[in-house]
Amino acid sequence: MTQQGVRWTADQVLSLAPDDASRKAGSKLGAAGPWSEAGSTGEGTVWGLCKGSGSRPYQTVVDLSDPAGPAYKCSCPSRKFPCKHALGLLLLWAGGDGSVPAGQAPEWAGQWLAGRRRRAEEKRTEGAAGSGSGSADPQAARRRAERRAERITAGATELEQRLADLLRGGLAGAEQAGYGLWEETAARMVDAQAPGLAARVRELGAVPSSGPGWPVRLLEECALLHLLDQGWLRRERLPDGLAATVRSRVGLPGTADGPPVRDRWLVLAQYDTADAKLVTRRIWLHGTETGRTALLLSYGAAGRAPEQTLPVGLALDADVSAYPGAGQVRGALGERFAPPAPTRTRPPGVTTARAAARYGEALRDDPWLESVPVTLGRVIPVPDGDSWQLVDADADSALPLTPAARARPGLWRLVALSGGAPVTVFGECGHRGFTPLTAWPDGEGEAVTLC
Repeated sequence: MTQQGVRWTADQVLSLAPDDASRKAGSKLGAAGPWSEAGSTGEGTVWGLCKGSGSRPYQTVVDLSDPAGPAYKCSCPSRKFPCKHALGLLLLWAGGDGSVPAGQAPEWAGQWLAGRRRRAEEKRTEGAAGSGSGSADPQAARRRAERRAERITAGATELEQRLADLLRGGLAGAEQAGYGLWEETAARMVDAQAPGLAARVRELGAVPSSGPGWPVRLLEECALLHLLDQGWLRRERLPDGLAATVRSRVGLPGTADGPPVRDRWLVLAQYDTADAKLVTRRIWLHGTETGRTALLLSYGAAGRAPEQTLPVGLALDADVSAYPGAGQVRGALGERFAPPAPTRTRPPGVTTARAAARYGEALRDDPWLESVPVTLGRVIPVPDGDSWQLVDADADSALPLTPAARARPGLWRLVALSGGAPVTVFGECGHRGFTPLTAWPDGEGEAVTLC
């Protein structure tokens, strides 16, 4: 990416979009028509003037050379980052048709770049100066942690009683009581400062209306919630790794205190999920040298995309530190030594049978695990009645796609990419099936995002 001839793909650019509306609007600006005086440097800076509704064009500049990730500046009034103009400019640049020639950055773009680099240097200096300052009172922190643990214990004890009452009265009572029963119980868990328990309780409320077979599913979810309650109440007897997993599942925050692992991390997938209060972004990474898989989580307020974004299919030279917990793959991105760059590296694939076995093995360390990251090698998407499955091209096994995957437009992108031939697919494998997130054609070819 630091060379003039190295370009991102359109998929990699659009993966930066904060939402679908920006993605669609940016795609419309990816042609030369509205742009003038566009240019780029070999260091990864792209700029241009985009015609808007006013008399003066919008000044748009993107800095791709920062190891911390892409940065954007546009004179438009949008509060989204990147805005549609930045996305359109990058799409124009990614096209490589000469519409964004090499050149010297204009004064307005150069001033912004110089200011960014000056502030980054000042921040580094301040960070170095402040690294030796004293930390907060550890005794006060310990007392706060003890008080919170007491509240969570009280909440878990109350939740155990409510589960016992439900089973004593019969599961049919859950359908008659409606969602209000679970919402009130979830609110009690919030008061107990156990957001993980609250989230699982709210999920119980949706089970009775989930269709035929709901009593079995409700019993399964109640059993898992009971197991988590008991894990918390008896955490002192658990192995350290499992105890850390229980604390995380209950909702206690952790810190990425594992030793930093430097690698060239391939960005496998990035997607957002949202509820009424929060937008959660998941970014999957694969260490090309260590073979490790890491999950980066970032959050934004409802309606606002998280700031952290990494284009799928690129690789970055960086440190990643692991969070505590048995079998946990969550990590935190540390120091970056170079900006993300295109790569032909792919993660090694496994069979569908091995993917299912890997999920089963992971449940021993984390019984509440919904899915595990897996790359399937040489699979073919095949219809299966009203559903779809991924069939091994070289083995007699298959994995069904999850209902969520079947409802996404990405399924048809996967089918089109395959055309009946084997493909490599990265996704999440769990008890509901497989959710494809990214795919590569057999042989040479760029990553195609499916989420």
